[in-house]
Amino acid sequence: MKRILIGIVVLFSLNSAIAAVSTVRLKDLVRVQDNREHVLIGYGLVVGLARSGDSDRNSTTRQALVNTLKHFNVNINEHDLNSRNTAAVMITAKMPPFSEVGDKFDVEVSSIGDARSLLGGTLILTPLYGPDNKLYALAQGPLATGGYTFEANGNSFQKNHATVGRIPKGAYLEKAIENQLPQDKLVLILNQPDYTTANRIAQVISRQGVMNVKVVHAGKVEILVNPYTPIPNLIANIERLEVEPDQIAKIVINEKTGTIVAGSNVRIGEVNISQGNLNIRVDTEYLVSQPNFIGRNYNHNISTEVVPQTDLKVTEDKANFVSLPKGATVAGLVQALQKIHLNTRDMITILQAIKDAGALNADLVIQ
Repeated sequence: MKRILIGIVVLFSLNSAIAAVSTVRLKDLVRVQDNREHVLIGYGLVVGLARSGDSDRNSTTRQALVNTLKHFNVNINEHDLNSRNTAAVMITAKMPPFSEVGDKFDVEVSSIGDARSLLGGTLILTPLYGPDNKLYALAQGPLATGGYTFEANGNSFQKNHATVGRIPKGAYLEKAIENQLPQDKLVLILNQPDYTTANRIAQVISRQGVMNVKVVHAGKVEILVNPYTPIPNLIANIERLEVEPDQIAKIVINEKTGTIVAGSNVRIGEVNISQGNLNIRVDTEYLVSQPNFIGRNYNHNISTEVVPQTDLKVTEDKANFVSLPKGATVAGLVQALQKIHLNTRDMITILQAIKDAGALNADLVIQ
């Protein structure tokens, strides 16, 4: 039976036959220590929902709505509220570093009640607080959910996740967090810690005439700065430098989607692969055995029985054989396996077996 290869996606960062040295801006490899985002959080209400908000069972939503209306001199008992047009939500946001008062940034809104959908809703003015419980921003605006849910007469239809939405540029910064640059030293934090990459970064910076550059560990490079050196200018000059990062040999396999991702530097030792399939098929047919009593005396030992008739078939496909020379890549292996029409599961199993045999010099990550 001919097998069709479905769902296999193999990505390679570079073609191994024409792999060339590639450099990356230092700006894309490191960040300056303490230059980071700040997380904010808040509790608010989304209104304007078409009967897809929280039900009457959520007393916190009704109480929050009553408290909001009191700010507008509208006094109402929470038990008199009987609509599903409101939903209680949590708002989370990441404030970019060096943000100033008046800057806008995105917020994410998530339902915390039993709302069915936030589609078409609007977040009313909500304060956002930092970990120190101080107010830093205000959020408000219409939601973009990217999904929807419709229900009618007990039937429902849903696309994507409709109880989480975003408000692009929905937060307004009211209080800035002061970001001070260091004066005596500049610390660079690698996005992906690696001793080889850190050493190359230190060497590239030293060639620019910058003295006192040292590698603290795989994820940190420290630069001692002259008191008369403008730190912003130094950072701008360093960011433009080109560095060749060292890549860790790694293969990532997602068994649920059948995806294999490997880098160009993933090599396979000399190995021979033989793969065959053993197929076992069991068919059972149930027959009724009912004796004919015509012309016979009645006997208590005679009865109608259900008799299973089982047919067992065992077939073994012809073994497929693949031989790989020393220094072959994962790309070459996958191409060879595709030629013999192996499916995704077989490829993943073979990669695991090669790793166990010691012929795959890479980390195998299975998701």
